Amino acid sequence: MSKGKILHISKFYPPYKGGIEDVCYSIVSSMADYEHRVLCFNTGKNTVDEQYEGVPVLRLGVQMQRYSQPISFSYPSALKRELQEFNPDIIHLHTPNPYASLLVCHYIPDSVKLIVHWHSDIVKQQFTYTAFKPFEQKLLERANAIFATSPNYAEHSIPLRQFRDKVIIVPNGINEKKISVREGDDEKIEAIKRKYNGRNIVYFMGRHVAYKGIDRLIAAEKKITSDCVILIAGEGPLSNELKMKTQSERVHFIGKISDDEIRLYMRAASVFAFPSITKNEAFGIVLAEAMYCGTPPVLFSIEGSGVNWLNQNGTTGIEVDNGDIQAFAEAIDRLLRNEDHIRDRMGERAHDLIAENFTMTRIKDVIAKEYDTLIHQRS
Repeated sequence: MSKGKILHISKFYPPYKGGIEDVCYSIVSSMADYEHRVLCFNTGKNTVDEQYEGVPVLRLGVQMQRYSQPISFSYPSALKRELQEFNPDIIHLHTPNPYASLLVCHYIPDSVKLIVHWHSDIVKQQFTYTAFKPFEQKLLERANAIFATSPNYAEHSIPLRQFRDKVIIVPNGINEKKISVREGDDEKIEAIKRKYNGRNIVYFMGRHVAYKGIDRLIAAEKKITSDCVILIAGEGPLSNELKMKTQSERVHFIGKISDDEIRLYMRAASVFAFPSITKNEAFGIVLAEAMYCGTPPVLFSIEGSGVNWLNQNGTTGIEVDNGDIQAFAEAIDRLLRNEDHIRDRMGERAHDLIAENFTMTRIKDVIAKEYDTLIHQRS
């Protein structure tokens, strides 16, 4: 018997790839004691009502997009229908998602509890944020609980400051099944290393957008003295521009990789490069995955971001001043040289930190406690 009904509202949902989408999926897939439904946008114009791994997912067709926000004309009626027919105990709203947030504020009944999962402030779209800000205030006033992914982010987020009594720290949890070692992996990992002639691998994975700082990594390559290759996985709007900027034979753009390959490349790598530069990088689930795989990261310090809370500087990886390309290269060199087995020790500690604190096995208990409290209040 279900412990309660949860309507998850996310911008997108797997198989779409994205950090917020992965978090939403991990919660849904790991908490089978509850009855879940997902309302999200589709990547095309058609609406699709389907089962994804046994969970009902309504993907609403998108008619237009403004400032990274999909717009679906059928969203109001779909949301009203979900509220009436599914009658959830809780709406679990993943933000930022301004359009959906406006509609939730308007249509949510008083009896339905609201969790606002605060993945990030709206950082880039300041023009539209000015118009949305009053509605964001209303949303946070209506929320019964606010999930922040790190104490760093909660402390530095201006919108959350007056609502700290509602804030619960719920770190993003990694999906252990996705990146745990499987039979036959050792041979596949060795094959990746052989492909690059046994040279040390510095690995990046993520969307090719400005805040990911890939241009800083490319610039740092010129200053890395150790023998290595730099593998840049993923795609995005800046892919072609970044490739045109790259002259070195040490840098390889390997495109999108499958879920099945993620753990292999992370374990084949000696260093995980994480050059994000702004608070758009609120937590870094891929950073946690690499650390779980025992690959120590090099990253920039980002004030107010959870990445520098997730990594323990000098213990599980190396953090340098934001934008300091020389220091970034020197940190990579230090790990590649592996003097006094520093890379091995940091990799072991990185794995242990994530395994003990940041897996869905542990995080789901925090979420379940809040679900149960709110469901009990509703009944």
